[in-house]
Amino acid sequence: MEKTVNEIAELVGGTVSGDGTRVIRSLAALNEAHENDLAFAVPPHIDAARTAAKAGALLLPIGTDGFSCPVVFVSDPKAAFAKLLTIFTPPIEHAVGISDEAYIGADVRIGEGVTVLPFAYVDDHAVLGAGVTIYPHAYIGQYSEIGDHTVIYPSATVREHCRIGARCTIHSGAVIGADGFGFTTEAGVHTKVPQVGGVVIEDDVEIGAHVGIDRATLGTTVIGKGTKIDNLVHIGHNCNIGANCLIVAQTGISGSTKVGHNVTFGGQVGTVGHINIGANSVYAARSGIIGDMPEGVFCAGFPVQPHTEWLRVQAAIRRLPEMVKKIKTLEKELEDLRGKP
Repeated sequence: MEKTVNEIAELVGGTVSGDGTRVIRSLAALNEAHENDLAFAVPPHIDAARTAAKAGALLLPIGTDGFSCPVVFVSDPKAAFAKLLTIFTPPIEHAVGISDEAYIGADVRIGEGVTVLPFAYVDDHAVLGAGVTIYPHAYIGQYSEIGDHTVIYPSATVREHCRIGARCTIHSGAVIGADGFGFTTEAGVHTKVPQVGGVVIEDDVEIGAHVGIDRATLGTTVIGKGTKIDNLVHIGHNCNIGANCLIVAQTGISGSTKVGHNVTFGGQVGTVGHINIGANSVYAARSGIIGDMPEGVFCAGFPVQPHTEWLRVQAAIRRLPEMVKKIKTLEKELEDLRGKP
């Protein structure tokens, strides 16, 4: 792929400073870019780009100055760079059709333009929408539905009676619809409660590698439209996750938790079950959410607290050794004063 800086600016709606005829052959990270590459920089990396970048051209925020190489100015360099990645990176393509080495069960409905690669297993009564791609060793359970143009990567599992929306991506090793963790205990013996509900993944959801989303005990576990889930996340049975949420790696959301729209969970966030978490909120990495939370908050810590308060606590913790030393000194001085006649 070759494009001039002017052509790149047209693709991303940017303006050019410098030599617009410069030819760019690939995209690269700022610290790895060379003379034929385009890279991008955003604060706080602008100064580093001035001194260290060797890129042939840069994508930069509007109003940035001090660069001698060709520059494409855009309002959001990161988003523009992401758009260019889809242009400069050729898509993986497979021959459309059902491989003779795939297993297709009885009464499976298959839409137009479906691709099922060797060793995939599509069980009885499943439904594959138009343009679906199923990679090797993926399993689609009985009575499950896969929406149009969804991609199921190798070794992913969609268990029985689950419904996946359109344009979803399910990465390798993800398991949709494993049994929820439900047991009764009597006389020290744990007895399984049948998990007979399902899972609904709405449109435009991306599910990372080795994610577990449990089926409901009764009813449905729901992942809302446009939500993006990182690798190694667990979502318990009967959870209802709102639209456009971001759930980062190693987060665990306990059963029957209801999450509003546009909530961001940083890495290793954990929740108790049976709580409501308000919309438009952010929870920093390793937050522990132990009760209902309002909308529009930015929280951190365990137990979770407002982020600014958590920062003050962390700053105080760093001073504890000094404070303990001072307290001991004061205690000794007080004892000496008490001992005087």
